[in-house]
This record gives sequence, C-alpha cells and structure tokens, in this order.
Amino acid sequence: MLNLDTKIEDLYSVGKTIAARLKRLDLKTAKDLLFYFPFRYEDFREITRIKNLKVNANANIAGQIELIQNKKSPRKRMYITEALISDESGKIKVIWFNQPFIVKNLRIGDKVSLSGKVTDDNFGLIMKAPIYEKISGFESVHTQGLMPNYHLTANLTQKQIRFLIKQIIKLAKKIPDSLPRETAKSQKLISLAKAIEYIHFPENYKEVEAARKRLGFEELFLLQLQSLLIKQKLDKAKAKKQKFKEKQIKKFVSSLPFKLTNAQRQAAWEIIQDTEKTRPMSRLLEGDVGSGKTIVAVIAMLNTALNGQQAVLMVPTEILACQHFETIKKLLKNFDIPIGLFTRSHKKNTLENNPQSPIPNPQIIIGTHALIQQKIKFENPGLVIIDEQHRFGVEQRKQLIENNKTSVLPHFLSMTATPIPRSLALALYGDLDLSIINELPKGRQKISTFVVPENKREDAYKFIRKQIKAGRQIFVICPLIDISDKLGVKSVKEEYKKLNERVFPELSIKMLHGRLKAKEKEKIMRDFLDNKINILVSTSVIEVGVDVPNATIIMIEGADRFGLSQLHQFRGRVGRAEHKSYCFLFTDSTAPNTIKRLQAMIRYNNGFELAEIDLKLRGPGEVYGTIQKGFPVLKVATIFDYEQIKKARSEAENLLKKDPQLEKSLNLKEKLSQAEIIN
Repeated sequence: MLNLDTKIEDLYSVGKTIAARLKRLDLKTAKDLLFYFPFRYEDFREITRIKNLKVNANANIAGQIELIQNKKSPRKRMYITEALISDESGKIKVIWFNQPFIVKNLRIGDKVSLSGKVTDDNFGLIMKAPIYEKISGFESVHTQGLMPNYHLTANLTQKQIRFLIKQIIKLAKKIPDSLPRETAKSQKLISLAKAIEYIHFPENYKEVEAARKRLGFEELFLLQLQSLLIKQKLDKAKAKKQKFKEKQIKKFVSSLPFKLTNAQRQAAWEIIQDTEKTRPMSRLLEGDVGSGKTIVAVIAMLNTALNGQQAVLMVPTEILACQHFETIKKLLKNFDIPIGLFTRSHKKNTLENNPQSPIPNPQIIIGTHALIQQKIKFENPGLVIIDEQHRFGVEQRKQLIENNKTSVLPHFLSMTATPIPRSLALALYGDLDLSIINELPKGRQKISTFVVPENKREDAYKFIRKQIKAGRQIFVICPLIDISDKLGVKSVKEEYKKLNERVFPELSIKMLHGRLKAKEKEKIMRDFLDNKINILVSTSVIEVGVDVPNATIIMIEGADRFGLSQLHQFRGRVGRAEHKSYCFLFTDSTAPNTIKRLQAMIRYNNGFELAEIDLKLRGPGEVYGTIQKGFPVLKVATIFDYEQIKKARSEAENLLKKDPQLEKSLNLKEKLSQAEIIN
C-alpha cells in the first residue's frame, strides 16, 4: 500500500539504478516526488493534422504507424529508427537516434501520439526525436495537454518522472494542509491537494496559476511565521550588556593601514549601540563585494573581547576560516587577546603559554560548522557572527546560540554580500535589524566586464593564455555539475574535459563542485591559492568569499542562468590585488531581455543597483529560474513579489495574535524546520 513515506525504490517500475539517479535530485520518497515541481510546460493541448504542420513549430500529432525500422549509420556509428506516421490528412517521417528498442515498443498498425519539433530535411517535413506514446483509450500523460518539464539528471527522462508522479498523485490528499482555513479563504486559495495536482498535471494555465498562487503563498506565510516566532523569542530573551570601549577601539581604528568609509563607521556604531542593550542584538549586515564587512565584524569582536566576553565568527568553509584567522591575528597583534581557530582539520589558538589548551578559552573564536557539530560549549559568549548568512539555516543558528553555559543569549550578527534592496530585506527578515555598507573603499579597481558572443570565444581563450603566461590564474564558472534539463546548459564536468583535453592541454586545470568530499575541495582550493593550478572550473561553490589575489579573470558560462546579484558576487572573486582584472560573460541566449540584463553588468559595478535592475527585469511574475543566492530557497514563490510577502506577513501576524502557540496548534513544527528560511 503506497503512502507518503514509501521509498522511491518501492514504486512500480523503479529499480536500484533509477532510484540512485532520483537520489541525485534528492528524491527519496513519494512525498519528495510530489513536491518536485516542474519548471516549465510544453503546450500540446491541440492535435495538429499532419497537412497543417509548420516548419520549426512544436506540435502534437496523432496517427497510425505505416512503417517502422532500425538502420545503422556507419558514418556516425549510431542506430537510427525511422517511422512513417499517417492520419486522414497526410503522412510524415519520424526518426529517433540511438533508441533501437523503440521497434519493440511500437509496431506497424499501432495508433500513437507524438509531440516534438517539426523540421524540413529537403525531402519533406520530418519530426526528430519526438516524445511518443501509444493511444490505447487511457489518459495521455506525455504527449497531450500541458506537459510538465522537470529538471533532470543524467540518464533520467521526463517520461520517467511524469510516470512516477502520475502513479502517486492521489497521495496528495493525505498531506496535511498547514494553512489555516480562514487564511486560505481570505486569500482565495485552493486546497494543498488540488494545488499539487494542478502544478503537475494542469488542464490549462488557469490551473497552473491557481496552484502557484496557493503553493507560493504557503512558502511566504511559513517564511514570515518563522521570522515572527524568532522575533517573539528574542523579545523575551536577555543578553549581557557590553560597554563601548571607546579609547581602545579608536586606537585600533587609527592603527589600520586604511581609512574606514563612512558606511563602515555607521555600521560599526549601529552594532556597538545594539550590544550596549540587554535585549539580544539580531542584526543583518549587508555589504557589497569588497565593501569591507570583515573589518566591521573585527571591531565588534574586539569590543566584545575587551568586555571579557567571547566573540564567535562562523564561516562556511575551512579555507575561509583559516584566512580570517590569519587576517584577524595580524589586525589585533597589538592587543593581548587570545584568538582560536576551530574546524575539522584545524584546532589552534594564539595562546603563547599553552598552545594545546581547549579551544573555548580564546576570547575570539573563528570556525566552521564544526563549532556546532562537535557541540563546543562556550564559557561566556557575548557575540555570535555568521558570515554569508544564507548558508546557515535557522537550526544551525539555534544550536550555535544554545551551545553556551549561561542562561542569557549572545548578541547575534549575520553578514551577507548579497545586496537586497532595503524594502525587500525588511519584508523578508522581519526579525533582523538592518545595517548596509553601500560604498566601496577608495582605490578598489573596477573589473572590466564583457558579454562575449560565441564567435569571439577563441579570442577570449587567447587572452586567457596570455594572462596565464604572465603568471595569473583563472576561474571558470558553470551553472551545473552534470545535471541537464536538455536546454544546452554548460556543466562543470563537460567544460573541464573540453578545456583540459582540447583548449589548454598544456595547463594545470582542476574542477570543483559540491559533490566532492570536503578534504578534496579544501586541497583543490589550497592548491589554487598556492598557484599550483592555472584554471579552476567550478560551480557556484566559489562564490563564498575566499581571497585568491592572483586570480585576474572569471569566465562565466551560461551567465543568463544566474541572477545579476550572483554574477556580481562571482565577479568579486577577482580584482583582489593590484593586477587588472576581467569578467567574461558567455550566453547562448539571444533573447533581448537576457542581453539587456547582462549588459547591465558592464554598465554598473554596484551590487545594490544591479539588484534593483534584476528586480525590474526579472520581475515578480518570474516564478521559475535560478534563485538568487542570499535569498530564501523557495520552490514556487518569488521573493520579488512584495505584495504577496506583505499579505503573508499580515496573515501570520493576525494568527499569532489570536494564538501565541500557533506553531504547536497548527502542527507546523516539521514544516517550519523543513523550510529553508534564512535568519
């Protein structure tokens, strides 16, 4: 008997091989499949008569197989399956490549439905590699109506995903509806079960929109509820006051080899004012790439340490933790403050007399997730800072705060390099106060940015070779590892193979992506930092702010797949030293709106301006596509839909007023913990 927890491998026609492929997409149960939503639809609602087919148009036809056979192509070493399909108006040739098994599935006389693109091969119209299925009186799943398209992984097809979801779609009725009835009614939303059915197998676009509205509103509602519940808890909590150690802080600032910007001074003062209160600070520090957030964090940590309390800085990677440790050690060399580093591979501190002492003794502690996972108990935590806040969920933050031996909470500061317009940030992060560093330090070089057409690719490669001969290094970014939705999106593995074997065989090239083991990733980044690697081909994992001063070019494949804010963050990986630096944006798209978006990267070097442009050009109506890093990870809703966010917040506030124990009474605990909400 199927239920929501039924494992993927227990579904009909799923073996170990297909189950392993589905697990690459993080699909392990029937429930996971139901919540794996399509990113677009093919419109095959009308059956076209063969005589009315047009070249270069997508069409759906229904007819009878007059002829079907396999041929071997000696030139391309592949099988070609040819078929002749007829209806009452005419005939058309259909071919498939390297699928000889089709002749066993389809036979002469079978009635079939086919969907695909129509082309002309000089001998008449032809359909190449269409989706097909037999017409047997049952409902068509793959070739008629609005066909859902899902992101795939290697050796997995749209037909397989649709078939699996179709067999379990009725289980949607068993999923508890987490939205209160009065909320659903006031917002005119359909039920969760209906929304899941419509999102996968809609009869028309009206049903798609109804499903998106319902599923999107729930995501935003949970986001706002999470934010309000955290704020509620913080309002009741207590923190230790920290006095502003004005004399020592001024001494430190005057000793710096550069002058703080006004925005840095303002942000540091806002943080210090917060830490002087007994209510725990909960603040988000937004700063553009290279704006100097780290030095603001150091000022806050120094003030905490001078108050005899511990300051903890948690970052996403070991390399970044090590870089921060070395930087902060140098900056605070004139202060007698012990500093500790704690990651899986590194446990050290600057205590001269006892370098082997337990890590919690230092007053400033820099670490990774290991600080949580190994349940380090802090003696006297006064300040917790999380760098790149979008990479740490609420649960990690909660654990980090709770890993202390006192009954009071530390002050909390979250930092991000993702520029979010102020109005949007306040709507999204209602429990956080906001500080913005919106100016760059003087002397920071502008990175020359170019949108490179395909016919100029070889020129780009020549320029890269010159830079490497001059001793420089190169980043190459691809949207995917090896996942393909068959839209020609570049992947790390294929790009690495091409560059390594054909374009730059004489150079040292490595690839970096999220599936590599932590030790392997660390070694590759360490070798890149030490200039043992000329070119690093990577996914967006390099986005996190590791400094590679010798890298002068970042080449971004499939640039249209990223938001402008994320492209701007990638660009910030180069230009970190005195060398002139460049950003090359490659795209196969010729869509005017796409080119307009990418051209904005040439004209603007300010992340906040780019975020505003992206908001206008992508718009609140764009539900699917690459979600900007730094924002909540939402499957359906768009965080650009400010009106929906306001409605969701208002509903969450009203419900929380009626029932302060809303989280328990609505049985939302699981939903809230699953929601990837950033705070």
